Amino acid sequence: MPALSRDLPVPLYHQVKTSILREIEAGHWRPEDRLPSEDDLAERFRVSKITVRQAMRDLAERGYIRREQGRGTFVQRPPLIEGPRKLTSFTEEMRKQGALASSEVLEQGMAPASAEVAAMLGIAEHEPVFRLHRLRLADGDPMGVQTTFIPARLVPGIDGLTFSRASLYDVLATHYQLHPTSAHETHFAFAVGSQDAALLRVPAGSPVMGADLVARLADGRPLEYVKSVMRADRYKIVLDLVRQPMGG
Repeated sequence: MPALSRDLPVPLYHQVKTSILREIEAGHWRPEDRLPSEDDLAERFRVSKITVRQAMRDLAERGYIRREQGRGTFVQRPPLIEGPRKLTSFTEEMRKQGALASSEVLEQGMAPASAEVAAMLGIAEHEPVFRLHRLRLADGDPMGVQTTFIPARLVPGIDGLTFSRASLYDVLATHYQLHPTSAHETHFAFAVGSQDAALLRVPAGSPVMGADLVARLADGRPLEYVKSVMRADRYKIVLDLVRQPMGG
C-alpha cells in the first residue's frame, strides 16, 4: 500500500479510504475477501484506529465493503450505477455491466386495477391488468423486487408466458409489437418491510431505494407501471447536472 502524505491538504482518513478502494478496484481484494482488521490497517498506514474506522465507515456507506459482527469486514460486490439513461430493461442494464440477469417469478396473472394503478395507467378502476411480481437477480444475487402492471387489453394471452429468464421488453416487442419510447421515473428512499427484506436478504428496516416508473408508447399511451424496491447497497444514482444561465 502506498504511504500516506501528511503534507497534503487531504484528510488522512480520505487517503486511507482511497488507498483501500484502489486495492479493491485493482482486484488485490476481491468480492467476499476478508479485509485486514482495523488494528492491522492502522499499523500498515501508521494512523490511528479512529482514522481507519472513519475510512471504513465511508466505504461501507458507499457499498464497497460490509461489516459483519464477530466475523470481520468483507469486500462487497461494487454497486451498480444508475443515472440518466436510455429506457432499457433490467436484463439489458445488467448485461451492460457484465452481470447475468435472472428473475424469480413470485406471482403473475390478471387482476383488477386498483385506484393507484388505474390512475398511473390512465384506465378505469377495476379494469383488468396483467400483474407480474418478480425478484430480480444479478449473477444470482438479489437486487430488487419489482411489480409490473400492464393493461390486459394490450397483451392478450401474456399470462401464459414464462418470465424467469425472458426480458419483458423483449416479449412486448416480439409478441405484441409494443415498444415503449419514453418513461417518467420517480426515486425515493425508505425502510424496507419484513417481506421484501427476506427476499432481498437484508435486515428488515434497512434503507432501500424505491422507484415508480410509467413507460409510454410513441403515441403517449401508458404501457406499464412498475413499482421497484432495490437494494441500496448495490445501487447508486448518479446525476450530471447543468446550471442554466440566469436571465437578466
